[in-house]
Amino acid sequence: MNKSKPTCTALFLYTLKISAFTIGGGYVMIPMLREKFVNELHWISDDELAELTAIGQSAPGAIVLNASVLLGYRLLGLKGALSALLGTAIPPMVILSAVCYFYDYISGNRFVSAAFRGMRAGISAVIADTVVGMAAPYLKKDQAPYIFIMLGAFAAAWFFGINTSVIIIASGALGALIGALKDGRSKSL
Repeated sequence: MNKSKPTCTALFLYTLKISAFTIGGGYVMIPMLREKFVNELHWISDDELAELTAIGQSAPGAIVLNASVLLGYRLLGLKGALSALLGTAIPPMVILSAVCYFYDYISGNRFVSAAFRGMRAGISAVIADTVVGMAAPYLKKDQAPYIFIMLGAFAAAWFFGINTSVIIIASGALGALIGALKDGRSKSL
């Protein structure tokens, strides 16, 4: 078990490495953040990462950038947030600049196109793993109301095409209501 303490430099370097070597966007990077900060370094818990991810998804902007900034803030305050922001944002900015420069060459290259099709297939599997990993803590006996929220949110998005922002706000409101009801029951006992 790693007992190292978080530092701004370490946070910057870890987020830089994760951001630089992960292709596929935020939902692919979340398992990488979990592996590094929850499983390896033990700087945060799985529940904390799930909460940071949920908040990051509901805020405007890229989910992984938001989650990284929140992670940095959670660990080291404003300096940690800035360290995580820079570590997460620098690689895509450099890579996108290079892609823009070479766009005419790579846009029509059949090998590049084939590579991206293969990566999309792998990314789909990683995203599915992320969904299962984030849902697993709610599959406990005392978490039944949250399972219904999860299933309802899925149905609202998949079958009815309801806007994601509406689903997230409604899910948060339901979660707060459930928490208030549980808190009220525990105080009356």
